[in-house]
Amino acid sequence: MSVEVPGRSSRVRRILRGPRPEAVPAVVARACALVGLVDIAAGVFPRFRHSRMHTIAEVLPGALGPFAAALSLSTGVLLLLLAHGLRRRKRRAWRAAVALLPAGAVAQFTYRHSIVGLVISVLLLVMLLRHRSEFEALPDPRSRWRALTNFVLMSAGSLGLGLVIVGAHSDRMYGDPSLADLITHVLYGLFGFEGPVGYSGPTSWTVGYSLGALGLLTAITTIYFAFRPEHPAARLTEEDENRLRVLLDKHGRRDSLGHFALRRDKAVVFSPSGKAAVTYRVVSGVMLASGDPIGDVEAWPGAIERFMDEAKAHSWTPAVMGCSETGGEVWTRETGLDALELGDEAVVDVADFSLSGRAMRNVRQMVKRIERAGYETRVRRIRDLGENELERVRLAAEAWRGTDTERGFSMALGRIGDPDDGDCLIATAHKADEEPGPYGDLKAILHFVPWGPDGVSLDLMRRDRAADPGMNELLIVAALAAAPRLGVARVSLNFAMFRSALARGEKIGAGPVLRAWRGLLVFLSRWFQIESLYKFNAKFQPRWEPRFVVYRSSGDLPRIGLAAMQAEGFVNLALPRILRRRTAAPRPCAHTVTDSGTTVRAV
Repeated sequence: MSVEVPGRSSRVRRILRGPRPEAVPAVVARACALVGLVDIAAGVFPRFRHSRMHTIAEVLPGALGPFAAALSLSTGVLLLLLAHGLRRRKRRAWRAAVALLPAGAVAQFTYRHSIVGLVISVLLLVMLLRHRSEFEALPDPRSRWRALTNFVLMSAGSLGLGLVIVGAHSDRMYGDPSLADLITHVLYGLFGFEGPVGYSGPTSWTVGYSLGALGLLTAITTIYFAFRPEHPAARLTEEDENRLRVLLDKHGRRDSLGHFALRRDKAVVFSPSGKAAVTYRVVSGVMLASGDPIGDVEAWPGAIERFMDEAKAHSWTPAVMGCSETGGEVWTRETGLDALELGDEAVVDVADFSLSGRAMRNVRQMVKRIERAGYETRVRRIRDLGENELERVRLAAEAWRGTDTERGFSMALGRIGDPDDGDCLIATAHKADEEPGPYGDLKAILHFVPWGPDGVSLDLMRRDRAADPGMNELLIVAALAAAPRLGVARVSLNFAMFRSALARGEKIGAGPVLRAWRGLLVFLSRWFQIESLYKFNAKFQPRWEPRFVVYRSSGDLPRIGLAAMQAEGFVNLALPRILRRRTAAPRPCAHTVTDSGTTVRAV
């Protein structure tokens, strides 16, 4: 009499049942990449095939054997390219894989060393068909520039793989060709011509078909990307912007980042009631929201649910940069995501600000020195500027930008002087006792966006490189001094990443881990202005409001970080300037505090 072991029985059932549905895309993607590598190896290396099957391949009628090798190679390359799309549950990747796997299986049976590859391909095909409901993600935003990227990468990969193919048959080469001959042979082969390297027997057919297949694959994929319909990234429509402005008029006081939702390179999803919204941008497959949802807090869950539904429909990685503590609590409660403190926002209460006291001595002395040098300041609403002066401000802000790439996303509006932004505040520094420059006597600019009816949030800081140091301090103090006259009670300055770690790490009693973390941040500040931005903000004795990043899993953090850096303009993965499509000159947006006094409102 036998007794069934419960543990063994449950393991058997789990194996027969297969992976959990949510794990299927990752499993399929790995299997697809494995099959692709095996197909490439089978088509490239003669010794990878069983000698008996290789003999059969050599005597197949006509060019069927070399054709099977080229088919195996092409299928392997395409399956490798599709693996990432399958991991992200893309429907089009699923369709392409279902069409390719039978072709790969035929090639495996015809030209491989055993039936193992055929079985693996069939099993993968069965798994794809069984779990087809897991692959429903819609396409990402895209443009035809993807065709050029594909051509460059595929050409480089085809050249490298072609050299491997040519070298793998060295035992059947005539003579001892040089590296230049091998490269020439590959280049000729990619275009379908016979090169200078000769082989004995039908090997020349195998090499020629394989190289021709790589060239054809490069051409077909490039043509596909060039002529498929464009799906441009979503943009804020005029109707969406008007709806957001209504929500900001009612609830804009709650979040200092609210007005930045009006950037026109963001998209938006609204709650079913229309009383709340989440704005976002998709960067490298990450659906990146910034700040808190706009609108009534009670309606936030509906907007968040729509945001998560959109992320799931496209298989985007959801993330939120720079939300407040309240926003982080709602996001984590409604979605099950995690939150991590990212840094602190510097907020100055106008009623409490004063230049007197020892703590403000450095700022006070700097401001007085600049004023004695002949600089004067003006603080006004944008609607109070004349068109000519406003145009000078726009041109100066563009010319004084500290980098080639526009920066800013979470805390940058990306424009100055739009007719709909009349409530924005601008502080300018002038020096009239010297010869006017191309922008008149204008020397520095600060631009603030509204934060409810009684606050403003710093958007950008720009200055003439030839102006005296301290322009930013001068204009911030001028804006704070003019704030009561303009009905402003709160001023949000810059965001300081990892502010608490920098502050605690330099104090007596800080542990070795905290000191090491602070040391790393100081080192990274050479490129990202982390420490300098914190010290600049601290000059004005602000209160610090924590900001958080919301994410799905810790494994997503590197990807979210890269996407955020791309969105903010710190990392530019776009095409070289010479290859980009000509567009209208971009409007200026925010910059980080640098040694020259430029500022980035980055979260």
